[in-house]
Amino acid sequence: MCLGVPGQVERVWEADGTRMATVDFGGVRKDVCLACTPDVGVGDWTIVHVGFALTKLDEASARETLELFRAVGLLDSELGTGSV
Repeated sequence: MCLGVPGQVERVWEADGTRMATVDFGGVRKDVCLACTPDVGVGDWTIVHVGFALTKLDEASARETLELFRAVGLLDSELGTGSV
């Protein structure tokens, strides 16, 4: 299953003309592309799907979704951090 997972942007940089970011997903950090979300910056929360930030999200909704994913066992499988 592939879900859009909320994460918080920690760092933004440019690589070959493309905005990129390091995003924290509740302790797991991944590099993602910000090309679809030019308004997202450091400190913002975003929904990430297959390495692309898709939309900006408020912090309360992001944390609630992360906790729900953890509770039902989806977070590790979506982020590739646990056994499937």
